[in-house]
Amino acid sequence: MSVRAQWQGKLQFQAEGPSGYPVLMDSSVALGGEGAGNSPLELILVGLVGCMGIGVTKLLEKMRQSPEGIEIVADGIRDEAVPHAISEIHLTFHVSGGVASSRIWQAVKLESEQYCPVAASLRATIVPHVFINGSEVPEPQGSEEQEA
Repeated sequence: MSVRAQWQGKLQFQAEGPSGYPVLMDSSVALGGEGAGNSPLELILVGLVGCMGIGVTKLLEKMRQSPEGIEIVADGIRDEAVPHAISEIHLTFHVSGGVASSRIWQAVKLESEQYCPVAASLRATIVPHVFINGSEVPEPQGSEEQEA
């Protein structure tokens, strides 16, 4: 899967993935942006609740459960120290309708621990590559001077 983000000026980027739907990202006014789009960090939580919701709904259907409504709230707890990463995520599922508590818990646990690719991706290794004017540039090794 490949997602591309294009700089829109200032602190804004517009991203698009294989689905073709654009997503505008920006920083908050307090952090120097214009607040014209979702923050990248909130999109992590958006992706997680979407992934969990889709997966849990599919599992409940297979379990012959009949929810009338499902709302998922993700509360990300951020570290005080830079980079202020999300260190813990509380997912709260508000379910209405004919769903056994043992079944919703089973579906939530299966998704969060085994099936949700977004949850699993939060543990992914990040391997950066840098290109300048079309040519890949290697990461400088320790003693090389910094270019301006």
